[in-house]
Amino acid sequence: MVILWMFLKIYKLLNISMFQHTSIHIKTIIFGLAGTLASNLLMAQEDLAEKFPLDERPIDRADTPMLTSYANQLENIQEAVVAVYTANRVTVNRRGSDPFEDMLRRFYGIPAPERDDNENDEDEERLQSVGQGSGVIISSDGYILTNNHVISDRQGDEVDEVYVSLGDDVEYEAEIIGTDPKTDIALLKIESDDPLPYANMTDSDNLRIGDIVFAIGNPLGVGKTVTMGIVSAKSRRIGLLGQQAYESFIQTDASINVGNSGGALVDAEGRLVGINTAIVSQSGGNIGIGFAVPIKLARSIMVSLLTDGEIRRGLLGVEITGLDQDTAESFGLEDTRGALVNTVMENLPAEKAGIEYGDIIIRVNGKEIEDDADLRFTIASYRPGETIDVTFIRDGEEQTVSVTLSDIDDPFGTGLSSVDQIIPGVSVTTLDDNLREQYGIPDDLDGLIIEDVDVDSGLTRSLSEGMLIIEINGNPVNTVREARDALRSGINRLYVYRRGNYGFVAVRM
Repeated sequence: MVILWMFLKIYKLLNISMFQHTSIHIKTIIFGLAGTLASNLLMAQEDLAEKFPLDERPIDRADTPMLTSYANQLENIQEAVVAVYTANRVTVNRRGSDPFEDMLRRFYGIPAPERDDNENDEDEERLQSVGQGSGVIISSDGYILTNNHVISDRQGDEVDEVYVSLGDDVEYEAEIIGTDPKTDIALLKIESDDPLPYANMTDSDNLRIGDIVFAIGNPLGVGKTVTMGIVSAKSRRIGLLGQQAYESFIQTDASINVGNSGGALVDAEGRLVGINTAIVSQSGGNIGIGFAVPIKLARSIMVSLLTDGEIRRGLLGVEITGLDQDTAESFGLEDTRGALVNTVMENLPAEKAGIEYGDIIIRVNGKEIEDDADLRFTIASYRPGETIDVTFIRDGEEQTVSVTLSDIDDPFGTGLSSVDQIIPGVSVTTLDDNLREQYGIPDDLDGLIIEDVDVDSGLTRSLSEGMLIIEINGNPVNTVREARDALRSGINRLYVYRRGNYGFVAVRM
């Protein structure tokens, strides 16, 4: 149409200027040329329309009548969502003290003021509020799922007291049954004389992007609140819980704010599909990017805590990376799905099953593996001792082997306590006066003492009994938790001390 317009303008110009007396034949040629070009343009547009078609069929709403309310679907689940309050016990002096005087005494040695012997100088214990969140009752006898960070203080340690309110002005003291920081799940228990309302759980794997969901919790302590959104994405892994954590979040734009953590993510039928956990925001408030732990994962954590009293995860015994397009093409693959095996650890399940470096793992028990993070998450979802089928590509051919997983906290079956093992085959303990004297550790050094290094770990040349681990990746470590938080997948840098000598040791995880 633009070209036709241009020819009309040219014709008009010609018609009023030097070609004013041009014969009718030339005018006919001009119009004919313009018509031909316009026709060709329309044909090109039709070709593009076929190349990029639009499905003009209206959405079929016959089986999805418009709802005016979800009140009936959400009525029962709301009663199962609770408010969670936490506190720590602190010791204070009844007489009280001046913080400025305390500082002078502590740093400058100024003596404490004299006190009247008749004054009550006894210390007393008080509860100090730590925070608040939400939880979901998942059984009539009072088991509650929430987030680990809801029942932890700012240092990451468990709080001393947890209280649960059902919104009926009745408050229960809750027992912490167990926690799993690596998935941010915690299990609580309250005792009630009467059966409690509880949420019906459904298989969160059946969720689809675009499904309607509701977030229910106690945001900012205002009381039970319901917000609505959709499933924005599934299997999100964005490092919110740290490099060594296991993430597979449901992402939603349903409003999740401070205090919603541990609350319920619910589908359109009022069934529990997730535990609200975190948001991404530059302002600290909701901007439509919220995350929930899938209930299928949370439920498996709950079962492990109830049966074993701890979380036991399977170990395959490989070091893996994801595939980029160039690497995939170099192995003759059409896409980047799967996890590339870089290293196979000696005497661990993968080696025993015949898996080799260069293999590309594409399925576990029939489940497709998207990338290295997906494989790590999938393997960790199985218990030690379970046998799984691992399918991989080697030299362009698919192969499947059966692998019996070992324990990620005791890979070689040495029987060492999982609490004391930060690196496979390396058992450590916190430093005390006896160990300091036994191994000749200077008074100004702190860290973790290595108690034992398994001969099958491959680390006996670099680590040994009595060695003090001072730092891991530049982070001081005085507790097992600090050490585990400092470790990462790949190469780790340990700063150690032994018999008067300092040095760095590289350890691959």
